[in-house]
Amino acid sequence: MRSKSSAIASAAHPLSAAGEDHASGSGANRGLLFGFVGVLAFSFTLPFTRVAVSTLDPLFVGAGRAVVAGVLAIVVLAIIRPARPRGTQWVRLLVVAAGVVAGFPLLTSFAMQTAPAAHGAVVIGVLPAATAVVAVVRGGERPSRRFWVASIAGLLAVIAFVAVSGGGLDALGGMAGLQPSDVLLLGAVVLAAIGYAEGGLLSRELGSWQTICWALVVALPVMAVVAGVGASRAPIEAGVGGWIAFGYVSVVSMFLGFFAWYRGLAIGPIANVSQMQLLQPVLTIVWAALLFGEHLDALVLVAAVVVVACAGFAVRARVRRPLAPAPASA
Repeated sequence: MRSKSSAIASAAHPLSAAGEDHASGSGANRGLLFGFVGVLAFSFTLPFTRVAVSTLDPLFVGAGRAVVAGVLAIVVLAIIRPARPRGTQWVRLLVVAAGVVAGFPLLTSFAMQTAPAAHGAVVIGVLPAATAVVAVVRGGERPSRRFWVASIAGLLAVIAFVAVSGGGLDALGGMAGLQPSDVLLLGAVVLAAIGYAEGGLLSRELGSWQTICWALVVALPVMAVVAGVGASRAPIEAGVGGWIAFGYVSVVSMFLGFFAWYRGLAIGPIANVSQMQLLQPVLTIVWAALLFGEHLDALVLVAAVVVVACAGFAVRARVRRPLAPAPASA
């Protein structure tokens, strides 16, 4: 009984633990390590999503993965019994759920119906800078001019890539090359950035795995209905590869990967740990080529390098931030 109480007590005070990690150099390295593990898990998401939606309805894939992860979250919460969120933490969990449980999975599922995984990886490459921007705004930090220049340059590089790849150089003028899948991917970036930043902040209060578990539980009723609608639109029939892909995005991308990712963001700083996302488009392009035989042309590779470089400047141009308040006593 004593051990169970100790486990609950430790889960109830994750803020002080995160603060201790954040204050030390070794803690910062641990944050980057956790961040890398999360990014490694996420780097397979687009390729496996593309495989899943090739045989399953994208609405079912996008919502169904959240349902599977939500059931796993209920099991974990029932076994470990951490402290429940309180007050405005429930509202913030809704923000996290809207960004990473509902928005990003659904938008990328529809985008991967028509866009190659390598193409999607380059567009998603602006996510590190977007996450850093949200962290700056949300955390009350004052960004430098270099930070904003690099962030805008990264965004322009992404827009130029999708325009040229979709309609040639002439498309840069009127953005005629911007495809619906690109709009979906850019929307996914915005929602994921908000969900990542808010989830990282909330993980300092609730804990990393607790944050994603509670967010999944909050979203479960709605996502179950959406998954049911997706299942009714077409027969649920997929080969072994399709179900393996769906299983990966459900268990790893939607659940286990966030254990490491939110832990890294909680140790922080969020903008620094988000540098690990710079590896994601490169890894995704490699997996898409090695596992699924997607063609890599020079445009994709050059665009990936440019986007990663711009995002790298943005997240490294750190600025002053307010001192973190001392943890409130229980």
